[in-house]
Amino acid sequence: MAKQLTKEDAEKIKADVVVDARGQSCPGPMLEAKKALAAKVKAGQILELLSSDHGTRHDLETMCERSGGKWVYIGFFDAGGYDRHFVKKEK
Repeated sequence: MAKQLTKEDAEKIKADVVVDARGQSCPGPMLEAKKALAAKVKAGQILELLSSDHGTRHDLETMCERSGGKWVYIGFFDAGGYDRHFVKKEK
């Protein structure tokens, strides 16, 4: 189950790249996240994905688990109407 962050935890995270996928349904947010992690986010940096599709909570975490340690799902914050997801690129 995806880790829900507190507002305080989410505010402490400094995202290097922000991708706004609000309004897109699955698989849109996942494709946007993959594209950004491959092309825009460098090792050691954090991606923030904005998504109004609640399925992203499970799907993004699963994608990171299957990445072989390349991406680490930090968690999400429910920002009211959309979620703020955080992923760290390890490799």
